[in-house]
Amino acid sequence: MEERVTGLHKKLSQRKPIPTKPIPSTFRGRLIRDRHLYLMLLPVIGFYLLFKYAPMAGEIIAFKDYRFADGIFGSKWVGSKHFISLFQSIDFWRVLRNTLLLNVYSLVFGFPVPILLALLLNEVRKEWYKRTVQNLLYLPHFISWVVLGGIFIAMLSPSTGVVNLVLTKVFGIEPIYFMASSGWWPVAYTLSGIWREAGWGTILYLAAMASIDPQLYEAAKMDGASKLRQIWHITLPGIRSTIAILLVLRMGHMMDVGLEQTLVLQNMSVLDVADVISTYVYRVGLQNMNYSYTTALGLFQSAVGLILVVGVNRLTRAFGERGLW
Repeated sequence: MEERVTGLHKKLSQRKPIPTKPIPSTFRGRLIRDRHLYLMLLPVIGFYLLFKYAPMAGEIIAFKDYRFADGIFGSKWVGSKHFISLFQSIDFWRVLRNTLLLNVYSLVFGFPVPILLALLLNEVRKEWYKRTVQNLLYLPHFISWVVLGGIFIAMLSPSTGVVNLVLTKVFGIEPIYFMASSGWWPVAYTLSGIWREAGWGTILYLAAMASIDPQLYEAAKMDGASKLRQIWHITLPGIRSTIAILLVLRMGHMMDVGLEQTLVLQNMSVLDVADVISTYVYRVGLQNMNYSYTTALGLFQSAVGLILVVGVNRLTRAFGERGLW
């Protein structure tokens, strides 16, 4: 038996090593080597070129008096005329103020809610209860704003709404017209957005918490740390990079308010606080066919969003986080 093993070792030692191809040092070499992977990327690249970058050529409309008959490139060049009209318009500054205020409300009050929900769900040990709560929290995300907005308006109705019913029967307060009050409408808008998206936003935070080393919690327990101390010193630092990245992405939408949600919830009584850039573009650009003016507004909106993303990303990196790039 020993002789067989010795002979096998000799045969293995005498075998020539399998030649390996050197790793190409040039881009062309790597392109040839990984050509099948690059071929798989072609549909994705084509999608972005066709649907994301090609439409950017239409931004030239902002510098022209666009007419259907003349086309994009045949229309008259007017330079910064539409931008001057935009910045001189009282309506523009009104919708800009409303857009920024609603986004600030959503950022201040809505951004921390998914983090809080994820922290609470992460501490639940009964799997069936945790899954049930998660499903109930995720459900509003998959419901259209037309349906969800109708439910929300019905809940706040001054005559049959459950909120006013509780205020009247329990606290003796007169019914409040939430959706027709300029003071209460931003509150209702913010709460409806939190109701729909807070549960869905917990997914990324729960995934980030799942990657935290359990031994850290065991060590903290041995040191006598309470649950709050464990959350503060282990869980939150463990998801800090995720919070930073999502905050950067959220800042890119500071100039954007969802058209569907606003159209469903707004009415003529609250246009002074409910008219935002998206509804203004819909009304002036599509209904009144003032395409050049609203394209200039969209270009301004995109430029501000880009500046906010770059600025917050640099600030995030300055605090020691990775950022988007």
